[in-house]
Amino acid sequence: MRMSKLATPVPVNESKPPKPPHADCPRTIHDVHFYYINDKVPSTTARAFFDRMANVWFWTEIFRGFGVTMAHIFKEPATINYPFEKGPLSPRFKGEHALRRYPSGEERCIACKLCEAICPAQAITIEAEEREDGSRRAVRYDIDMTKCIFCGNCQDACPVDAIVEGPNFEYAVETHEELLYNKEKLLSNGDRWEPEIASNIRDNHLYR
Repeated sequence: MRMSKLATPVPVNESKPPKPPHADCPRTIHDVHFYYINDKVPSTTARAFFDRMANVWFWTEIFRGFGVTMAHIFKEPATINYPFEKGPLSPRFKGEHALRRYPSGEERCIACKLCEAICPAQAITIEAEEREDGSRRAVRYDIDMTKCIFCGNCQDACPVDAIVEGPNFEYAVETHEELLYNKEKLLSNGDRWEPEIASNIRDNHLYR
């Protein structure tokens, strides 16, 4: 049993946009529906010819560029000379991690492990133990900085503001092992940046 051929629709003559001059080029196979912005034919008048020659022989474009440079050379620069000059950082800047202490020197971390649970990159590892007074403290607090995505969830989840992301962003190292932070490294960061961290927390307490 032979199947009948499906009927093909008859093309309808639709109005097409006018073709640009280059559409008749032998290399053009399909219909061209785009236009060049600079598709104008160069003027052949004597004035246009001398204008082009002046641009070539007298370097008028270069002098116009020098004019723009000289107009801005005596203005105040919009850039800074990093690393000798540094711009201000937002109080919400998320930089290198740190563990904080109380003014008495006691560690703030209570090993609740909320930061470990909420970390989307699973970069935090905590081990806790109970002390003689019944309180919990972290005996191990590790952060793999190569996994961290600096989302700030650990800082937001901490009930005692122990783990924070400080203002330091200059901690480039040469080996992978140097980015595996332990508890001692995090506490030293907190001791170093405590004034700036405390100031940022005070500025952000209305938004948390």
